[in-house]
Amino acid sequence: MTPVSEPSVLLSLLGGGFVAAFLHAALPTHWLPFTLVGRAQGWGASRVLLAVTAAGLAHIATTAVVGGLIVAAGLALDQWVEGLLPHLAAVLLFLFGAFYLARATLRRPATAGGPALDVAEPAVSNKAAFFGLVAMMAVSPGEVLLPIYLSSASEGFAALALLTLVFAVGTIAGMAVFTALAGAGASILRLERWARYEGAVLGVALIALGLLVALHQH
Repeated sequence: MTPVSEPSVLLSLLGGGFVAAFLHAALPTHWLPFTLVGRAQGWGASRVLLAVTAAGLAHIATTAVVGGLIVAAGLALDQWVEGLLPHLAAVLLFLFGAFYLARATLRRPATAGGPALDVAEPAVSNKAAFFGLVAMMAVSPGEVLLPIYLSSASEGFAALALLTLVFAVGTIAGMAVFTALAGAGASILRLERWARYEGAVLGVALIALGLLVALHQH
């Protein structure tokens, strides 16, 4: 893979990747378990942050492996049909963006009350709780980030590695921010209401990235 795009396009993809990763981390599954387990285990903020960081890195590592396989398949296909890869990436970004927009539009409002933070969970060993959180994130790659890998496939290995780093920073930052807000006593219901807009914003961001990739081909 050799770089073929202008630096401005790569910077736009990296910026879009960070935004997508941060917004994706707003999903309650990316921060609520850490708040609940941290309280049940009596963890301090530093231990919770360590769990968030380790789990976030595992999440992105899995995403990178899957993304690498998709990039390899896309490049192989591009050799058969020259110039197909950028268009395929743009189409996937459009489709993912439309899916998240549609899901955000059709999703029903959350019921009043929201999940309670004060519900006590049966305590397990700190090691089991820690690695359980890491495993939970490791087995669920960030599917919304995969089309961005494909859209950056022609930029070269260094660009893909940089994109993975950006994904990791954005994901861990988002997970840490929302976990800290919940742990500090912010209303879970309010955070979930904000998170409902994550799908719409993420959908718009992915469609914008798709437009960027498509327009760059002309």
